Amino acid sequence: MKRGSFILLVLLLALVASSCSGPKEEVKMAPATQLPVSLQDAPVEVQEAYRFAIANKELLLAIPCFCGCNGIGHASNYDCYVAEDGGPGQVTEYDNHAVF
Repeated sequence: MKRGSFILLVLLLALVASSCSGPKEEVKMAPATQLPVSLQDAPVEVQEAYRFAIANKELLLAIPCFCGCNGIGHASNYDCYVAEDGGPGQVTEYDNHAVF
């Protein structure tokens, strides 16, 4: 093997090894059991979006909604998922806007 190819291979392996090690940040998700029955038949991606919204309220409150639903009273992305908030991690009514 040529010296240049060998060095390139070693650098590539070092890059792969360094990207695989180190701390990984986990995404906060609410338990699937927190979803209402009406969402349990929704596609997995929709269920995960609702679970993420429930677990990351502060983040979604900081993100404005750009789909035009502010005309129905939505002030943030969180409003597309939650119609009535019952406190930290507690949703008393879900908004079905994000299902469609």
